[in-house]
Amino acid sequence: MENIPQKLQNQLVMLQQMQQQLQTVITQKAQYDMMIREARRALEDLADVPEDAVVFMNVGSVMMQKSKEKVVAAINERIETLELRLRSLEKQEKALQQRYEQLSSQVRDALEGKQKTPGPV
Repeated sequence: MENIPQKLQNQLVMLQQMQQQLQTVITQKAQYDMMIREARRALEDLADVPEDAVVFMNVGSVMMQKSKEKVVAAINERIETLELRLRSLEKQEKALQQRYEQLSSQVRDALEGKQKTPGPV
């Protein structure tokens, strides 16, 4: 990297960092998506359980007996929270992807010897 101008070196480092951030966001999205699917599956299983059945729920590191109604409400709340976080991650991913593509284009142009006028940042 000795023959590469410092500005371009910095941009390449930024690209690598953005790539890592994107990978982290994509991994987190997959985890949240899996948690949402598990919660929905639990709701489906609970739908087959009689209203007066004994239902247990994890509360911290212990399992506690709760009414089916409270467990369903807690799961719905959890799904809502997870979906909010998932939407936030999707926005973050989209913004990172746009910045990555923009910087990638600048780096590609610089490597090909093209000069671009700097845009608003």
